[in-house]
Formats: sequence, structure tokens, C-alpha cells
Amino acid sequence: MNYALRIVIKTALFLLLIASTSERVRAQDIVQIAKSDPLIISGAVGTNNTFYHSTGYNYASPLQSTVWANLNVSVYGIAMPFAFYYSNSDYKFSYPQFQFRFSPTYKNWHAFIGQGTMDYSSLVLNSAVNGFGLEYTSERLRFGAFYGTLRSAINDNPESLDARAPQYKRIGWGAKVGYGSSRHFIDLYFLRAYDCPSSIDEQWWATINPQSNLVVGLRGSTQPFKWMTLNVNAATSAFTADTRSPSIESGKVRDFDKVFDAKYTSNMRFAGDASVNLNLGRTTASLFYRFAQPDYTSLGTSYMTNNYHSLGINANTRLLKKITLSGTFTAQADNLSDKQLYTTKGYVYSVNASTRLGKQTLSLRYNGYLQDQGDGTAHVTDSSRVHRVMHSIGASTSRNWQTTDLSHTLAISAGYNQNKDLNKFATGRTDVQTISGGINYSLLVEPWHTDFSATLSHQQSIGYQRKYMSDILAFTASRSFFEENPLTVSATISTCYNRLSRMRENMSLGGNVNVGYSLKKKHTFGLSASVSRSNDVNITSNEDMYNVTEVNVGLNYAYTFSLFEIKRKANKNK
Repeated sequence: MNYALRIVIKTALFLLLIASTSERVRAQDIVQIAKSDPLIISGAVGTNNTFYHSTGYNYASPLQSTVWANLNVSVYGIAMPFAFYYSNSDYKFSYPQFQFRFSPTYKNWHAFIGQGTMDYSSLVLNSAVNGFGLEYTSERLRFGAFYGTLRSAINDNPESLDARAPQYKRIGWGAKVGYGSSRHFIDLYFLRAYDCPSSIDEQWWATINPQSNLVVGLRGSTQPFKWMTLNVNAATSAFTADTRSPSIESGKVRDFDKVFDAKYTSNMRFAGDASVNLNLGRTTASLFYRFAQPDYTSLGTSYMTNNYHSLGINANTRLLKKITLSGTFTAQADNLSDKQLYTTKGYVYSVNASTRLGKQTLSLRYNGYLQDQGDGTAHVTDSSRVHRVMHSIGASTSRNWQTTDLSHTLAISAGYNQNKDLNKFATGRTDVQTISGGINYSLLVEPWHTDFSATLSHQQSIGYQRKYMSDILAFTASRSFFEENPLTVSATISTCYNRLSRMRENMSLGGNVNVGYSLKKKHTFGLSASVSRSNDVNITSNEDMYNVTEVNVGLNYAYTFSLFEIKRKANKNK
């Protein structure tokens, strides 16, 4: 490993030396400092003030005032932000947290020092690296290597009641090599990652184990015909759950101790996916298979589901140049090791159709999910078996049309959802059916710079011995004033009727107004006010505790400024 690191370091330094002296250097991030302004100091200050009153339970402070300020110092494109925040009950101050990134590019070479990423297999590495890396990419040949920190340590005081969950500092290094074109290629990936035990307090060692990992991945693709593409992505992982556990002394295992020190907590697992993609003119389709063995782990990924395999197909086609149809079906099962008590199978399927007829659009959709439970190491009894189905059906349509100075939009939607327990002993306590629908009409009066809209929605849910209904009606109007629209005013009136069978009926009425004004693009004023009244309208059991009036008033102001600027001189030769 040391030899490989020395090669990577020397090559990276050589590349950076070339980048600093050549006129042909292209760069990103900090390398663009030659094109950035030497110094810019800017910021913003503001205040937010709210008044709240309720005749029922007061869940907020009657008066809440906040003062905040931001200051940003930019030196040749390097931003150093400062922030200040004060409210009735809180006070915060934050200072810059520097994140260095140097990313030069020279011809087919690319390097990074600091925070960076590399194009890797998703089964091997998908997190950022804080270190350095080097990549070479030509028309057919590509290779690269990196070394750095995959995650930082969390090492709060173990005796603190607010201590965060600890984690070790994780170091990783790896390499990749690939050959081929976009039609035919193969890539190999290598990752070595390990935790640093000394990076957290010794008192944490009993609660968290340091881990290590060796992952080798392969990704490839071939296009035997213009209409067919075959893809494969696979990886094998040697993972140690506790590096402090005893080493395995077997002769065959010790032959690889220079690459990976196998422990009694180590295991080797596989994961991968493959797909066949077809492009037949107006029709495209994809058949895919994925799997991940139990406990498959790569310390270069943030999270990965394992112990499952799935098979699926996606298809999309166009009919008569106006109708688009798409569908998908996926079957998935867990318990690949046959060591779980039960095996869970899931089936996901969907169909979508959409068309456009002149100024009108229409779309239909169906989504379904079927879950079934089978035997594992234990036998599933009929009374406890998990067997559930979910259906979701939806339709929507919209139409736009214009007349003189007026623009109209009408949209209608409807939906049905069902969640049902198919166990023959089920009592229906967890079954739910929901029906929903809505209509919206909006009108734009261009000479007045004014928008009007009206919305009506209904939802009904039926569960075990319960029925819930909700109806909402809302009207909104908004307008901009003056040239360049510095002043905007909007108002909304809404009413909502809720009913829970045999328990409660509630009706509420509310209104709110919002006013915003911008002065010289530096000063921003905002005023908002809302009033709502909720009443229990159940005739047989009216309760005053549900009759509540709430008032909210807010006043905001913000000022943005540029305190000091030293601009870069323009290149007169351009």
C-alpha cells in the first residue's frame, strides 16, 4: 500500500507542477482564482417579528422577535461566511468552516486535492473523499487512484447527556482501470477502507467497533446491435465487523494477509445487477436483475440494502404519435441465506397512459403492490401470515385557453387508494379505502397584472368502523403594482369542513393577506396577517374546547449590502 501511495503522490505533485506553469491549463473551483475578484465583502441584515393569539391552546409565544445578520468575505472566489442569529429564546453565531478543494485539469489528466469525488461503481464507492486523487481519461483507456478520509470522527464527551453517537474516522484508498468506448467497455475498481481506533475517546470503544473492508468491483457494457445494450455491475466485499477480534491463522487465509487481514468477524459477500436494454424505435424496454447477499457491506457507500434479489421489466411506447404508454413490473424476495424466520416477497407493478389533444391533456395511472410472507426457518401460520395488497388509481386532465387579455386554466383530478389485508383471518382493522377529487380554475388578467384562482377538493377515507370526510374550498387573488412590480399583494379566503363519523364535525373559516415591497433591490419589506375560526358543528355534542380563533401577524425587513469590493480588471485583449 505504501508503494502505491508514493506513486499516486508523486504523480499528483508532478501534475500540479505542470498545471501551475502551463498556459494550457484548464481548471475548476479554486484554480479559477485568476478569473475571480480579489476581494468582495457583502452581507445582509434583517428582522422577523410575529404576533400570535389563540382562544384555545397557545402552542407559540405571543410575541416572537428575531434579528439576524450574514457577512460573506470572498477572496479570489474563496467564500468565508459569518452568521449571527438572535431571538427571544435563542442565540447563535457561526464562523466559517473551510473546505479546501483544488481541482486542476491538464489535457487528459484530472486531479483533486481536498474534497473531491471519483466516478466509481455504486456498489463500491459513492461518497466524497477528503484527500487527493488522480484520473486519466483518453478515448479508450482510463485509470485513476485516490487516498483520503471517507468520513470524519464524531468524538463528543462520553459523559455529556447531549453527546452524539460516536463514529471512527474512516480512511480509504483505491484504484480503478478501464478500457473501451461508449458501446463496449469494461472497468475494474478496488477499494480499501478502515476505521482509525484512536480517533475517538477510549470510553467509546466498548460501544462501537472499528471496521475494515476490501471491495473489488467490475462494471461493463456491450452493444452487440444498435437496438440492444447489455450492462453488468458486480462487486465482492471482504468485510470485518470488528478489527480487534482475533485473526484467522489458517494457511490459505494468511496468504492474503498483506491485502486483507481476515478476522473471526470477517465475511465475504457478493452483490450485482445486470440489464438488457432494447430500443425499438417508438418502443423501449429494459429487463433487469439485482441481488445483494446478506451482510454485503462496502464502507465506501453511505447505505446499501442487502439480503434480497429482484427481477423486473420496464417498457415505454408511443401510439399514434399522441398516446404514451409505460409500465413496470418488479418481483423481489429476501432471505437469500434461508436463515430468517420468514421469507417476504413483494410485487410492484404500474401502468401509466397520457395523451395531448390540442390544448387539453389527459393522464391515467395505476400502481399496485402485493406483499406475501412465506416459510423460512419457521412455518408461517395462517393466522399470523402477512398478506397485503395496495392499489392506487388516478386520473387528471387540464385545459388551457386564451381570449383577449385573459388566460384560463382548468384542471380536474380524481384518485382511489386501497390498502387491504388479504389474510383470511383478518378482521379488517387495518384496511383503508380513500377516494379523493379536486377541481381548480385559474384566471390571469394581463392588463391588471392580476391572478385569480378557485379550488375545490374532497377526500373520503373509510377504515374499520370509521369514516372520515374533508371538503376544502379556497379563493385566491394576487396582483403586482408599479413598473417592475416592486409591490405585490395577495389574499386568500378558505373554508374547510371535516367529519369523523360518530365522533366530531368541525368547520373552519380562514383568511390571510400578504404584502411584499422591494425598494431599490436592497430593502425588502413584508407584512402578513391571517385569521382563522374553527367551530365544532356537531349538533348532538357541541364542545366549546373545539371552538378556537387564531390570529397571526408578521412583519419582516431585510437589507442587503455590498460593503467593500475590489474587482478584477477586465482582459483588454479579449
